[in-house]
Amino acid sequence: MKLIYQQMLAFFAVIITVIVVLGFSFIRTTKTMIYQNSWQQLQQYAASIEKEAIRYNTQTNQVVGFNQQFLNDGTVILRDQHIHFSVYDANKQVVYPTAETAGMTGGSFYEPRISSRDWKKLKQNKIITQSPHVTFRSRRHDRPVNTPALRTIDVLVPLFYKNGSTRQFVGAISIGSFEQTIQANEQQIENNLFIALLVSGVAALILSYIIARYSVRRINRLRNATHSVANGDFDIQVASHHKDEIDDLADDFNGMVSSLKKSDNEIKRQEKRRREFMADAAHEMRTPLTTINGILEGLAYDAIPEEDKGHSIELMQNETKRLIRLVNENLDYEKIRTGQIALNKTQFDGKEVLENLVEQLTKKAAASDDQFKLQVPAALPVWADYDRFVQVLFNIMQNAIQFSQENVIEVRAKRTEHAAVIAVQDHGIGMTPDQVKNIWERYYKADPSRKNTKYGESGLGLAISHQLVQQHGGSIAVESVVDHGTTFTITFPDEGHDQPINED
Repeated sequence: MKLIYQQMLAFFAVIITVIVVLGFSFIRTTKTMIYQNSWQQLQQYAASIEKEAIRYNTQTNQVVGFNQQFLNDGTVILRDQHIHFSVYDANKQVVYPTAETAGMTGGSFYEPRISSRDWKKLKQNKIITQSPHVTFRSRRHDRPVNTPALRTIDVLVPLFYKNGSTRQFVGAISIGSFEQTIQANEQQIENNLFIALLVSGVAALILSYIIARYSVRRINRLRNATHSVANGDFDIQVASHHKDEIDDLADDFNGMVSSLKKSDNEIKRQEKRRREFMADAAHEMRTPLTTINGILEGLAYDAIPEEDKGHSIELMQNETKRLIRLVNENLDYEKIRTGQIALNKTQFDGKEVLENLVEQLTKKAAASDDQFKLQVPAALPVWADYDRFVQVLFNIMQNAIQFSQENVIEVRAKRTEHAAVIAVQDHGIGMTPDQVKNIWERYYKADPSRKNTKYGESGLGLAISHQLVQQHGGSIAVESVVDHGTTFTITFPDEGHDQPINED
């Protein structure tokens, strides 16, 4: 069964249950109220009869009987309202109606039975209400009239004659109304309530459908959005008003889609880099292999003059070394990336290392009309793997030479509280933010035209340097502005503080 019908039935069941419970409660309350009102009305009639029905002697102040004419008139008046009464004297004898007045009640006597217990209560001036029962008898007093129409509800009211401060019990009035009249009122109320129940049921069905449709429509929006995401659309967002759990689900869905979009973009970027990596790796290896193959073919066919063979063999050796270096760098990178290398960290003076590197690279810098400017304190304690430290700084400084022309390359070093910080700044071509983002990728070159330089640039130096610094628990940051140069800042933390340190 579809969710909309499940929710509709659930809402409908709840609404109908509430309506039915309220309906039955209303019927019971109304029935009780009708009986209470009927008993109260009968008491009022009994009070009116009491005032005029008792006859007494003004000289002796004694009750001498009941006003039969008033009682007859009262019977005629109340009969049209389906109300009947009987009057008892102090001895529990019926004084009204008599056999002569039986015709007023259709040949039947209204003669309720009063128990001894109820009679005692009447003498105690207590009013008694009685539930529906048979109170009419035929002219033959021993044969009850067993028809539902002659069932009545009764009220027994005591009659007292007040003489000064004394009260004299003179009898009782039993007044009753046909149950059929009350039941007619009940039936009318039940009919009206049944009609209201039908109308409410139809309204509940419509309301349940509207509520269920609203809820399911919101879920369907999420479902359709999910299908869109499954088809590769990561730009879709579901509206949320932050009102309920469905809105919370929509917020979670939007967060998931945003994450998926970022992941998809990263996957596409990585795939692009993978293709570039394969192309660059193939290109880097193809160039020396082509050179070696060409020289070998020349030697095989004696196409190379005797005086050039020595140079050709030297060239093959250089290209072979380049291939070996390229393979070793790839292996080195993978070992570093996967944590398969062991760092032999020691304490040494970084100043001496930087001076040696500047001396080694001065000739290469001069070829590009560059010069190094070294600013280093008198002592620069560094906690690192000596060989890897040299490798990182050599790669960074050589990179500065390759992307700078006729400029000064500044190498600055300082000590912080728990680290040694070295900055290498060139004033060359600089990089865009997108280039800065990708420089740690293997074979990535910010300037693609600078391939196969005389320094054998492969695009692996920065990637290896980045991994090595991370292995040391340090950090390497890049700041670059196009046409203004680039600054690499490398941090090597001291022993026991191998966490990335951000320096201003």
